[in-house]
Amino acid sequence: MNIPSVDLADFLSDNKDSKDAFVKNLGSAYKEIGFVAVKNHGISNALISSLYLHVQEFFSLPAVQKKAYEDPALAGQRGYTSFGKEHAKGSEAPDLKEFYQYGQVPLVNIDKEAYPPNIAVKQVEGFNETFENAYRAFEKSAKALLQATALFLGLKEHYFDGFVTNGNSILRAIHYPPIIIEPKTAIRAEQHEDINLITLLVGASADGLQILTKQNSWIPVTSLPDQIVVNVGDMLQRFTNNKLCSTTHRVVNPERELWHTSRFSIPFFLHPVSTMSLRCIDSCIDDDNPKAYADITAGEYLDERLREIGLKK
Repeated sequence: MNIPSVDLADFLSDNKDSKDAFVKNLGSAYKEIGFVAVKNHGISNALISSLYLHVQEFFSLPAVQKKAYEDPALAGQRGYTSFGKEHAKGSEAPDLKEFYQYGQVPLVNIDKEAYPPNIAVKQVEGFNETFENAYRAFEKSAKALLQATALFLGLKEHYFDGFVTNGNSILRAIHYPPIIIEPKTAIRAEQHEDINLITLLVGASADGLQILTKQNSWIPVTSLPDQIVVNVGDMLQRFTNNKLCSTTHRVVNPERELWHTSRFSIPFFLHPVSTMSLRCIDSCIDDDNPKAYADITAGEYLDERLREIGLKK
């Protein structure tokens, strides 16, 4: 499926007409399908290639070495999470994946104890530096996309800046290993919606991503070269009282003849600071669209969802 495409350079330009058109097109894509492709996103091909190389090397380590980077007390928010630990909300079947997560390293004006430290990988040279560089590149692009989103919602352009600066964002590297036996109930990742504000996804190493359309049909989506795929998360859906909806998506198994292959994927989940209120904004509430959600903070909502997907007790 050809999802709508926008050029972030238009928003970052000094041309008001280009910037206004970007805001309109981004908002329309979010409203109509919840996914959008973004070119000129500012994350270099060299950095993306390096990131994937380091990720593949990490997941090739022996299981006992990877397990050394797993700390159950961190609820999957830092370091390694072993195969079959996470499941979609409402599903008991574990997803067919393992993953590594790298989180925020506060740079200014925040208590450094607010976030747990990242779990450094020692066996893969350059791994930690590459993840930090990629994290900052994703964070910068995501902040610009949220500025455009704010304008689409009738808010001030920099409304979200203070909430996502030093926010609880996560860079996740996912490995879907070869399928060895017939799966009983699970596909690689069951249908779900993302928890956060927006997700940025650089091209996966294989097909498999599908989104559920408003016509209730599953459509495969792949990103084009030099583009990333961006989608709305549940936090933004709550904040906008369903004006911008979080689209259901999944990762399906490949054809049987490709079961012996791995799939790698690297999403960046943009989260705000935990104290941000997700209260529905007044401009998205009216008689036809009454307030749909109770007030909650981003931190409270994240905690709730981590329990629902099996990462937190």
